[in-house]
Amino acid sequence: MGLDLLKKLVSIEVFYIFVTLNICTMRDFFEGIQSFFEDIAFAPLDYLRNMELDSWWLANLLNWIFVIVAIAAFVYWMKQLKKFNDNNEENRDPSAHSFLG
Repeated sequence: MGLDLLKKLVSIEVFYIFVTLNICTMRDFFEGIQSFFEDIAFAPLDYLRNMELDSWWLANLLNWIFVIVAIAAFVYWMKQLKKFNDNNEENRDPSAHSFLG
């Protein structure tokens, strides 16, 4: 009981210090997050967006990389399915799975 009260008092004191000294308000906190993402994290994407007028292909390079990765994953998946199908390892009984009845 005494430890919980101490934790509450410390958290209230820390909050009071932040509010009275105006170190950080919630608005400043969220504006800091906004500034980080707008100015730093998404800067490469802004560069790609501005590049669209010069070269459509380079501006969509990230999308093409995602498409190539998706195609490679699909081809790998199909090869694995064919391998298991050729070895007759798949149970093709209509009631092979519990949810089929």
